[in-house]
Amino acid sequence: MTRSQGPTWTGFVLWVLAGAGLALATISFSVLILVAVAIAVVVLATRRMHVQSAFGLVTGVGVLLLYVAFVQRQGPGTVCWETATASGCDEYLNPWPWLAAGLVLVCMGVVAHVRQMRRARERV
Repeated sequence: MTRSQGPTWTGFVLWVLAGAGLALATISFSVLILVAVAIAVVVLATRRMHVQSAFGLVTGVGVLLLYVAFVQRQGPGTVCWETATASGCDEYLNPWPWLAAGLVLVCMGVVAHVRQMRRARERV
């Protein structure tokens, strides 16, 4: 029995993690995250069975954008809060552009991966 050389969901999830890490390293300017993601991308890119699942990279960036939209869900604008011992105000971004971009990227990555899997299955 031989292993499938086509795209796999395992490879897709690994690429999603790499894409989310790459996006996080980009927006936070973290060299440590960037080095770890670079190592992961090199390892994934050298594995033939994982290369065909690389659409997960796009989905990973979309997942991070969805997280930003979730964090900014109270925006746009200033939201004030008060507890028994403290009070303050926080400034929030508009979450809708983040949500739209995240949904587009996640959907594009998943649809492209499913198409890739179907093409690989048809070749066999």
